[in-house]
Amino acid sequence: MPDLTAPLLAGVDGCRAGWAVVLIRDGEAGTARLRIAGDFSAVLDLVPDPGILAVDMPIGLPDRLLARGRGAEQAARRHLEDRQSSVFAVPSRDAVYCEDYSSACDVAFQTSEPPRKVSKQCFYLFPKIREIDGLMTPDLEMRVYEVHPELAFWRLNGEQAMSLPKKVKSRASGPGLDQRRELLVSCGYSPEFLDQKLPSGCGRDDLIDAAANALIAKRIHSGIAEPFPKDYQRDGKGLRMAIWA
Repeated sequence: MPDLTAPLLAGVDGCRAGWAVVLIRDGEAGTARLRIAGDFSAVLDLVPDPGILAVDMPIGLPDRLLARGRGAEQAARRHLEDRQSSVFAVPSRDAVYCEDYSSACDVAFQTSEPPRKVSKQCFYLFPKIREIDGLMTPDLEMRVYEVHPELAFWRLNGEQAMSLPKKVKSRASGPGLDQRRELLVSCGYSPEFLDQKLPSGCGRDDLIDAAANALIAKRIHSGIAEPFPKDYQRDGKGLRMAIWA
């Protein structure tokens, strides 16, 4: 039986319905539950203090974007071989707060060295990045940590990048998802949980990524997760800029 007094741990991934949240008790993946939250405030409500949330979304935004992105992205890419392209460089906070694509590109161009615009894929994440940025404080960092699924799978896979892509031409790839599902089963998740019928607005890739992120929440709670980079910097709001695994 799971220890119901143990803290809740959560892996969080953005999805069309809002946020896919995989909840586990102190790393007991076999008792995992999936919840969908409409906004990030609701995500925080699902995991009361002292629980840990590991979320796949940039936390800590630069004032200016330098050549290869934040130190967090640079440090993560070094381990991901062919999966490096999954780690994009988040633009400046001013660009993220632009609500139309043209303005975002203009501001990003003015606040990056060398100047660059914003990809459409990145722009579509801006509302969720703003959600978190509007709520985050240095105190909340004790509960909320930035993670990245491919770095999570690298860690779970014996520090080897996954050999198959999760997406091909921006669409979920069955073989890549199957490979990650098998790894998650080996880490304690039940096949029934990973193969469940999903609620509207949550894709199979969202569930699989959130499940991997929950296992990083377990590492964080156990004190064995590491920040990438170890010598991370803080942004203008005092938020750390690090991806954990």
